[in-house]
Amino acid sequence: MSDKSYGHKRIWFLYFCIILVASILIGRLYVLQIVKGNDFRDQAEGQYKKPTSQFDRNDIYFTEKNGNLVSAATVRTGYILELNPKMIKDANSAYNKLSEVIVLDKTNFLEKATKKNDSSEIIAHRMEQSVANKIQSLKIPGVFVSPEHWRYYPSGTLAAHLIGFVGYEEDGITLSGRYGLESYYDTILSKNSGNSERNFFAEVFSSATSVIDPAEKAKGDIALTIEPTVQSELEKQLRDIKTKYNSGDVGGIIINPKTGEIYAMETVPTYDPNDTSKEKTLSVFNDALVGSRYEMGSVVKALVMAAGIDTGKVTAKMTYNDNLGYIIADGYKVYNYDLRGRGNNIPMQEILNQSLNTGMVFVMKQMGKPNLEKYLTAYGLGDQTTIDLPSEISGDLKNLEAGKNRTVEYATASFGQGISVTPIAIARALCSLGNGGLLIDPHLRAKTILPAGIAKPFTIAEGTRVLKQSTSKEITRMLVEVVDKALLGGTVKMDHYSIAAKTGTAQISMNGKYSADQYLHSFFGYFPAYDPKFLVFLYVVNPRGEAYASHTLTAPFMNLTKFLLSYYEVPPDR
Repeated sequence: MSDKSYGHKRIWFLYFCIILVASILIGRLYVLQIVKGNDFRDQAEGQYKKPTSQFDRNDIYFTEKNGNLVSAATVRTGYILELNPKMIKDANSAYNKLSEVIVLDKTNFLEKATKKNDSSEIIAHRMEQSVANKIQSLKIPGVFVSPEHWRYYPSGTLAAHLIGFVGYEEDGITLSGRYGLESYYDTILSKNSGNSERNFFAEVFSSATSVIDPAEKAKGDIALTIEPTVQSELEKQLRDIKTKYNSGDVGGIIINPKTGEIYAMETVPTYDPNDTSKEKTLSVFNDALVGSRYEMGSVVKALVMAAGIDTGKVTAKMTYNDNLGYIIADGYKVYNYDLRGRGNNIPMQEILNQSLNTGMVFVMKQMGKPNLEKYLTAYGLGDQTTIDLPSEISGDLKNLEAGKNRTVEYATASFGQGISVTPIAIARALCSLGNGGLLIDPHLRAKTILPAGIAKPFTIAEGTRVLKQSTSKEITRMLVEVVDKALLGGTVKMDHYSIAAKTGTAQISMNGKYSADQYLHSFFGYFPAYDPKFLVFLYVVNPRGEAYASHTLTAPFMNLTKFLLSYYEVPPDR
């Protein structure tokens, strides 16, 4: 081997060593500042008191329309005031000095400070650092301050049912997500417990496995599809509905019918996740949008009409006769909502315009009971949507199975009674009317932000086809006419935007019987109708003072429609 060749190899070996050392130093710096940063900061703050185990958790963000992230859930830092009664020589003197810095209850302080067989009594939580510094400077024997972390929700009640909160498990020691996204994504949001013995290369590449393997649940921050300004506007409208009609629960969903991205979603009454202890019942924490079923009423007519058209058994030009205002099925009379007949040769369009139950029974008979069950199942009304929220339940279509050899169950199902579905399931099904006939996946996670700053977007599936594109276009045209000519007499028509919509008013079943005076009102609409950016679904349980959804929910729907069109600067489509 020549000296020149040997020299080249030594140079290359030297380069390799330099690169290796630099990589190790960079990796170690990453571990110290990023992966272990919080731990070391806590240890640095341990000058106040010996380091303690600290709560830590990844963040949740709302996403503004321009892509900016806004904190929805984070970890806040403060300080604990702790006493060691064994070390306190003069409790009154300690109290007098501390009370100049922080407000304390003297009786409580003295009771705790004089427990000579006790080595630890917590006096105050969540103190500001400036207060902690002043207490530390007093140098009172037996008085300590130490850092603490807790989950904090900067927006308070905003999207509380979606976000959920962090609470103690049954052991009273372990903290974890208890409801909402905090629970559903608990594995992703929970940071690894501190372990000083972890291999530093594993720390450097802590996100690598998750990036390479999509099946890996990568730990990190979560950015949501929820737009905070839209969420705030939805919640305002929901509160106004509840107040105006002194109603039961009120809920709403604003979703992109093409992608399944949810911009806003909530029910009222709600709660403040920063202060859950004041709530008297656990039911307030449950999210009815995924955890409760309702008979939705006439909004289902749009789905059944679309199914009839899709089978080819029904066309928009077809007519039927409605002289009596009711039909008889298995000995039961099934009436129109106002008990009136409409005469002969009633077009299919008028079934939607006037929300005629007899017309929907006609559509059901034209398409056949097997087809009705087939489409209601294909729409996913009996299934979970697999939205990323915990405790989602399935819809209930068992009434159809029970009535296999009868007609009345299928007759009532054709206009949304006798079958019950969750709000999120009906919203997903209704999206198929405007998006070309696809059953999409509703979701709240936009992306996961890994510790190294790498963003891992949520994969949006194309969806399953449930209707022909031509059917989607035709039912959209019919629903646009509902708004333009029939909804409140056509008074809410927008000259420059097409809106496809339908109302629903359903009797509420109680103890196996329909109530004579309690109803569920529902409303859905999507716009611009032929290329929809938004679908809005609203419902209210037992509103008082108005009989029909057209009177309770049209105004809030139109308020949201005008807000969204303006806020997102959607160009006119007509």
